[in-house]
Amino acid sequence: MPVQMTFPFANLMLYKDQLNPFWLRLAFLFIFTGFTAKLGLVPMYTAGIDAKDKAPAPAGALLASVLMNLGFTGIFRFYSIVAQTSLFHWANLVIFIAAILSVFVATVYMTKVMNIKRMFAYSGIEHMGIVMLGIAAGGVGYYAAVLHIILHAFVKSGLFFQFNQLYRTFQSKSIDHVGNYFKYNPAGAIVLLLGFISATAMPPSGLFVSEFLIFRALFEGNYIIILVVVLLLLTIVIWAFGRNILKILFLPVPGLDESRIPKINPWESLSQYLLMFTAIWLGLNPPAIFVEMIRDAVKILPV
Repeated sequence: MPVQMTFPFANLMLYKDQLNPFWLRLAFLFIFTGFTAKLGLVPMYTAGIDAKDKAPAPAGALLASVLMNLGFTGIFRFYSIVAQTSLFHWANLVIFIAAILSVFVATVYMTKVMNIKRMFAYSGIEHMGIVMLGIAAGGVGYYAAVLHIILHAFVKSGLFFQFNQLYRTFQSKSIDHVGNYFKYNPAGAIVLLLGFISATAMPPSGLFVSEFLIFRALFEGNYIIILVVVLLLLTIVIWAFGRNILKILFLPVPGLDESRIPKINPWESLSQYLLMFTAIWLGLNPPAIFVEMIRDAVKILPV
C-alpha cells in the first residue's frame, strides 16, 4: 500500500530516504534559485539591489535585514533535508558556485558604484556569499554562517537608517555630491565609520568573529583555493568601500552651499549606535542562550 505523505518540514525530514533524487535535485534548484531573490545571492540578486535603491531608507533597512534573513531561512530549511541524502555534496557544489559568484559580482560593482544605497546593497551580496560559503564548508561554518547573517542584519539596518540623515544633509545619494560629512553631522559620521568597520569585518566588529570562523571552516575543509580567491576579492571590496566612505566623511564637495545644510540633532543617531554596538556585543561576547539557539538551529546538519 503506497505511503500517503504531506509536505510539512517534519514529514520531509522523516521520509528523506524515500525522496526521489531526480525530483529532489530539481526541487532544490528551483527553491534555491527562487530564494536567492530574497537572500540577495547570484543568480537572482538584481531585484534586491533595485528594491533597496528605490525604497525609502527605513524600507531598505527592512529589505537588507529581515527579508534577507527570511530568504536564508527558506534555503537553510530545505538544505537541511538535502544534506541528509546522497545529494549532500552536489548541493554544496551548487552553493559554492553561487556564493563565489556573489562575492565576485559584489566586488566588481563595489569598485565602480557611485550610488550610496546601491553600495550598501552590493555589500549585502558580498556578505550573503560569505554566509553561504560557511554553510557549504560545514563544521564550525554552520554556526558562523547563522551568526554572520544575524550580525549583518544589525549593521546594515544601521547604515540604511543613517542614510536618511545623509540624504537630508546633501539632498543626494550620489557619492560625487556628498562629502565632509564629519563637519556637518559628527554623530552620524561616526555611525558611518562604525558601519564601514563592521561591514568590512575589521576588529572590533562582531562580523570579524563570524567571518574568521567561516574562513577557518574553509581551511579545515581543505577548500584552500576558494579561501585564497575569496580573501583576494574581499581585499578589493575593503579598498573600494573604504575609498567611498572616507570620501563621504572627509573630502569637501566643490561648490556646496553650506547655508542650506540643516542642523541634525545627534540624538537622532542613537538607534543606529544601539544597532552597531549590539552587533559588536553579540559577536565578541554572545550570551549563552544566544549561542545555544544557534547551535540548536544547526544541529540537524551533518557534522
